[in-house]
Amino acid sequence: MPFSLLKYGLKSDFPFEDYADLPAPSKLKEHYDVVIIGGGGHGVATAYYLAKYHGITNVAILEKGYLGGGNTARNTAVIRSNYLTSDGVKFYIESVNLFKELSNEFDFNIMYSSRGQLTLAHTDATIRSFRQRAEVNKHFGGRTELIDPQQIKELVPTLNMNPADMPVLAGLWHIDGATARHDAVAWGYAKGATQRGVELHQLTEVTDVIVQNGKVTGVKTNRGNVSCGCVVQAVAGHSSIVAAMAGIRMPITTYPLQAMVTQPVKPFLDPLVSSSALHCYVQQTGRGEMVIGGGSDPYPLYNTRSTMDLKESLLAHAIEMFPFMANLKLMRQWAGITDMTSDYSPIMGLSPVENYYLDAGWGTWGFKSTPICGKTMAELVAGGGKVPELIAPFSMDRFDEFRQVNEMGATAASH
Repeated sequence: MPFSLLKYGLKSDFPFEDYADLPAPSKLKEHYDVVIIGGGGHGVATAYYLAKYHGITNVAILEKGYLGGGNTARNTAVIRSNYLTSDGVKFYIESVNLFKELSNEFDFNIMYSSRGQLTLAHTDATIRSFRQRAEVNKHFGGRTELIDPQQIKELVPTLNMNPADMPVLAGLWHIDGATARHDAVAWGYAKGATQRGVELHQLTEVTDVIVQNGKVTGVKTNRGNVSCGCVVQAVAGHSSIVAAMAGIRMPITTYPLQAMVTQPVKPFLDPLVSSSALHCYVQQTGRGEMVIGGGSDPYPLYNTRSTMDLKESLLAHAIEMFPFMANLKLMRQWAGITDMTSDYSPIMGLSPVENYYLDAGWGTWGFKSTPICGKTMAELVAGGGKVPELIAPFSMDRFDEFRQVNEMGATAASH
C-alpha cells in the first residue's frame, strides 16, 4: 500500500485535491536527448529511471497507440524469478525486489499481491530439473523449494492430483511468486516520468529510423521528424519490424499468445498453479475471476486474435487440474504478440547501429521484468553505452558467439 493512501484515509479536510496524473498532449519538439519507441511498461520505466535517477528529462516516449496498450495490457500479470540459469535468476530476482516497493516508489497503488507460484512435476525428469532450479534460486537469494504431494494438497486442496492420468509427483514452490495490476504499473511509471519533464506522445507512430554513417540521428513519425541523441527500442511484439527500420536484423520469431478469464467465483485459489506437461496455468484474481493461460501458438503470426482450437485445449487442461471449473462460464479471451528468441531469453543492450539500444525478445516474460529492465536500460543510456553487468549476458552478439542463456524450460507453461 502506498503511504499516501493511508495519509489520505486519515485526512479530515475534504474534498481532496484534484490533479491529473498525466499532462495534456503537446507538440513534438525538434530535438530530444533520448527517444524511446514504445509506450508500454518497459518504455515508460526506462524514461522514469532516466529522469529520476540520472537527471535526463529531455526524453520523448513515442507510442503509436495508447499508454500500455500493447502487450502490457494483454499479459496475465505474473511476477516471478524461478528461472533456470544463473544469469536469468539474478536478473529476475532484482525485478521482483523492485516490484515489492513500486507502490511506495510511485505514490501510486499497483495492487501488488504476494501469492506464491506452484509448478507441478509429473515425471522423475521434471523433479530433477526442479531440484536444480530450486538450488540455483536459493543460491542467489530467491525463495524456491521442492515440495511433495502432501504439501501440495495443503497449499491447494482443490487441485486434482491426477490430471490427465499424470499423477502429481512433486512441485516447485516459488514463495516470491506474485501478481500486480499491469495497467497500474505502466500508469505509475508514466506518472513519475512525466512529472519530471519527460514527454509522452500517444498516437505517435514511428515510421522510419534515420541512420547516418552507422549512427542513429533521429526518427520519422506520423507527426513529423524528430532528431535525437539516441534511441531506445521497446516495442514488444514488433521488435523485428521496428529494428528493420534501422537496418538491424533480429534473431526473433513472433508468435501470438492467448489467455482467457472466467466469470468470478468466491476465492478458493491463492497460489498461481501451472503444469508444463499440460501446457497450462491457472490463477484467481482479486475479483474472483479465473485466469487461464498456456503456451504460445504453434505458428508465427502478427495477430492478436483468439482461436477456438487453443481455447478448447487450454480449457480442457485447466479442467483436468480443477474439474469443477467445467461449470464456469468464460467471460472473455484475448491474445498478445510475443517475440521469441532461440534461447528463450531477451535481447538487451547495444545494437550494430551506434546509439541505438535494444530492449526486445521478451517472449512471455516481459511484464515481470519491467522494473529491472527500465532501471538497467536507463543505466545503459545514461552511461553512454556502457553495458550494466546485470544485462551483459543478454547482448545480441551472444548468438554469433554461441553464448546462449537457455531458459527454454523455465516458462510457467512450457512452449
